[in-house]
Amino acid sequence: MSQITLKHLKYFEALAHHGHFGRAADVCSISQPALSVQMKELEQILGAPLVERSTRKIRLTRLGEEFAIRAREVLRSVDELSDLARASRNELSGPFRIGIIPTIAPYLLPAFVKRLSKHHPDLDPHPREAVTQRLIDDLLDGRLDAAIVALPVSEASLTEVALFDEDFVLVRPLADADKPVPSSDKLREMRLLLLEEGHCFRDQAISYCNLSSSLPRDLMEASSLSTLVQMVGAGIGVTLIPEMAVPIETRSAAVSVARLPKPQPSRTIGMVWRNTNPLADHLTGIAELFRDVGTSQAKSLQNPDPDRARHHDH
Repeated sequence: MSQITLKHLKYFEALAHHGHFGRAADVCSISQPALSVQMKELEQILGAPLVERSTRKIRLTRLGEEFAIRAREVLRSVDELSDLARASRNELSGPFRIGIIPTIAPYLLPAFVKRLSKHHPDLDPHPREAVTQRLIDDLLDGRLDAAIVALPVSEASLTEVALFDEDFVLVRPLADADKPVPSSDKLREMRLLLLEEGHCFRDQAISYCNLSSSLPRDLMEASSLSTLVQMVGAGIGVTLIPEMAVPIETRSAAVSVARLPKPQPSRTIGMVWRNTNPLADHLTGIAELFRDVGTSQAKSLQNPDPDRARHHDH
């Protein structure tokens, strides 16, 4: 009788995660028919179906759901055995799967990857951009080695390392540049543009403005900070963005940027990884590299170039 192999587990885990043969096949770098053959072989070994197949997507059977949990545990353990060997070497090498939230990725990821490659030339970074909850799920399931997020995540099985704090700034139409900067109470009376649900930055903005119990009916949402800023430039409302986003997002929009009254809203950026990850010591060093990138950018924002500064009110 055939035996279950790691290849079976890898393919099934991808199928369970993506819920679609085509997407799972792409991730596994095999053809869809080949993936289907592997899944039928696995079901024959087990003597029971793992998935209910349909034209659009698949649904896991009860056995499939339980099997997916165990398969992830096995694959995560295998990865950690490999990481144990990597940790024994002085220099990191091989793939490094790091997640990063969308309100950080466009502004710090390029510089971070460049610095990472300089310090660890044999490391192969595989960045993935997604909202916090997706990154945490992928981290817990072993699909990521670490993630850059806003803290805290409050997950007992994860190590959190705080790296730096960052203020939020107010973005208003350029015509409002000379108006007094509104307090959080005044912001509640204005048309505040927010990121759509799922973004932790949205929750932080709502908390600062104390809107959690009464979001306005005409609330405008967007999937990116870029869209929010462009909407402000069109005179639709105002928004909050993290300070690191200012240089990129405001350069082509008719907006003004202002610091909010104290206590200023802010967030703590940090790196998280599984407590069981054998690469913990190396990850601490990588976290320091990201801290350096973040603090370097913060210093450059404190001394902006004249062309960019002229549209900012402080």
